[in-house]
Amino acid sequence: MEKNTHFNVAVIGQGPAGLTSALYAARSGLSTVVFERMGPGGQMTETEHLDNYPGFAEGVSPFDLAFAMSAQANRFGAVSVNEEISSLDLASSPKKLVTAFGGEYTADAVILAMGAEPRALGVDREGELAGKGVSYCATCDGGFFRGKTAVVVGGGNTALGDVLYLSRICSEVHLVHRREGFRADAVYTDALEDLANVTVHVNSVVDGLHDEEGKLSAVTVRNVKTGDSFELPTSALFVAVGTQPKNTLLEGSGIELDAAGYVVAGESGATSIPGVFVAGDLRTKALRQVSTAVGDGANAANAAFEFLSLS
Repeated sequence: MEKNTHFNVAVIGQGPAGLTSALYAARSGLSTVVFERMGPGGQMTETEHLDNYPGFAEGVSPFDLAFAMSAQANRFGAVSVNEEISSLDLASSPKKLVTAFGGEYTADAVILAMGAEPRALGVDREGELAGKGVSYCATCDGGFFRGKTAVVVGGGNTALGDVLYLSRICSEVHLVHRREGFRADAVYTDALEDLANVTVHVNSVVDGLHDEEGKLSAVTVRNVKTGDSFELPTSALFVAVGTQPKNTLLEGSGIELDAAGYVVAGESGATSIPGVFVAGDLRTKALRQVSTAVGDGANAANAAFEFLSLS
């Protein structure tokens, strides 16, 4: 039997946004294919346990949730292809997609759900200790360090928001920022002044990580003006120095991106190219969480359905 290579909807990415898009599109009766180089889950699976997804009183394993989402989409007919998309033509009709293994597919509509990834701090052993004390999402992982000491690196709204959140659950929080002033809005900096368990280290960077039995135990903090360094014991390091969209695939496509490289789209997910939609962390928005990604996926699939119905 010849493999089907044309679909009504092609979804790129099997994170929560992509899987929800696939579920809603397939359930609407659209032939749907969803691509991902690895297994389902995306950035969601980078945390050990998911405590803030509604409906799970004791939390849920991100892997269990991802595979359940994938199975649900498959039950309605969505086809999962574990291949990375290496190139695509969004201007053609139908849209053309080529995988890294040379597979060629076409689709009447495309939903972009490649996501974003945290910007790394760039210190030695950062990757080794990721998930073992080093984290890029305080909202996701802060609960694991309740009653312990945490360090946050950054100076924008995300970093200071992380500090405010962690100050309510951690015994002690240290904020490390390489400059004197913060980029964050006044509502965050004003709130910072009232927190008795928060210590701020300005003109400073974290340039060393230390562990005990494979888990983060301390960081080295260096003042960039004086050159003085000290070792700060901590159970957690939250890196909040920005995110970067996974948009390499979109180079030369003509799709509208904002100054940071995220795809410009409203709540419907409709992009500047007809028949192309975006969902999840790749879209311009303020909050990037599993729950917001799921909402994006449903909206994008609905918009794709309406687009195809009127075409």
